[in-house]
Amino acid sequence: MQSVRDRLEVVLSRLAVRADNESVFVKLYPEAARVAADAADARRKAGVTFGPLDGAIVSIKDLFDVAGEPTTAGSLLLSTAAPALRDAVIVQRLRQAGAVIFGKTNMTEFAFTAIGVNPHYGTPGNATDASRIAGGSSSGAGVSVAEGTSEISIGSDTGGSVRIPASLNGVVGFKPTARRVPRDGVFPLSATLDSIGPLARTVAECAATDAVMAGEEPAALIPLPLAGLRIGVPRGVLFEDTEEEVAAAFDECVRKIELAGAGLADLSIDDLLAGLRAVTKQASIAAMEGAEVHADWLAAGATTPVDPRVSEPLSRAAAVPATAYIRAVRRRTALLAAMDERLASVDVLALPTTPVTAPTIVSMTSDEGLCDRTEGLLLRNTQVANQFDLCAISLPMPGMARPAGLMLAARNGHDHRLLRIAAEVETLLGR
Repeated sequence: MQSVRDRLEVVLSRLAVRADNESVFVKLYPEAARVAADAADARRKAGVTFGPLDGAIVSIKDLFDVAGEPTTAGSLLLSTAAPALRDAVIVQRLRQAGAVIFGKTNMTEFAFTAIGVNPHYGTPGNATDASRIAGGSSSGAGVSVAEGTSEISIGSDTGGSVRIPASLNGVVGFKPTARRVPRDGVFPLSATLDSIGPLARTVAECAATDAVMAGEEPAALIPLPLAGLRIGVPRGVLFEDTEEEVAAAFDECVRKIELAGAGLADLSIDDLLAGLRAVTKQASIAAMEGAEVHADWLAAGATTPVDPRVSEPLSRAAAVPATAYIRAVRRRTALLAAMDERLASVDVLALPTTPVTAPTIVSMTSDEGLCDRTEGLLLRNTQVANQFDLCAISLPMPGMARPAGLMLAARNGHDHRLLRIAAEVETLLGR
């Protein structure tokens, strides 16, 4: 069995080769990582383990605090911020579980936008085709797991920022129920919608990582047989404008799930989606809460350049009256209860994570209208889980020329059951 130190050195040497052209990582910690890797190897020799993450090669998104350095959150504005006094809680928990944290991955500025473009720190190309987008905002995280420079990468998910890069790069991405995983020491976008979740090659790795970050005892993930389960398919607006290849792969996945004994049911949620859309017409909850986070520089004007795809929506949201925000949050509370009731009749919802595969970076940076439409499509399905406070996971769909994910979503707090179902679906789809 290869030592942890050897696995780490393979990653570090791969990154050293492309150091002059690095856009997936923004910061590396080789010396600290070597110390952690050697300690993991010493434990293994002694027959001691800290659990399933002991010796795992892990990267974290550039919005988690690491003691002694500024957290830049993909922005030049924060490059001169005061150093963090301590590690984010999830970073502490990962270290205590024996994870070897070796670097910070790139992201879209302030975790805003789903395309994955960053004009300051470079735009990571998709792991399957570098001329295509990686998806955001956890762009570097999706690429690093897919290309094998991380075994596990930690991202944040406010409207799909873990699941979109997972879908477009062909890996697993899990968004837990919000607030299960503590956000202390994490640069915020939206207090209401932010979740912290892992990207990895397998559901089991995501489940083990999630347990550590949530402060739970990691237990063996026992797949849940699909026979007798009820799978809701929310056909309607969430299936419009879906690429043919994505639609065909999705239909094949649900056909296999049905053949395994699960019952499929069309479950319309369009009325609930319309209800939330109506009350967030002026601005999304994420944009309104983000405008509060960034209120000072938005009012004073930024001292350094900010990506206009970030600053413009935040500026617009800052002008929305407080009454509109309060009304949106209040209406959302009623809609959450209605969604929870609607989902009581099924075990999970199944739908494409993203209705499209990754477009080219050039098309996204040269045609603003196309970029806006694509971003709307990329966020459309994933953001439902954030807006309605659900848990959700993206699994790679087999047999596709370019990756796209199958998303399974479950009710608030049903995270463990969702992961068990996802583990069974993963086996069924033949990963």
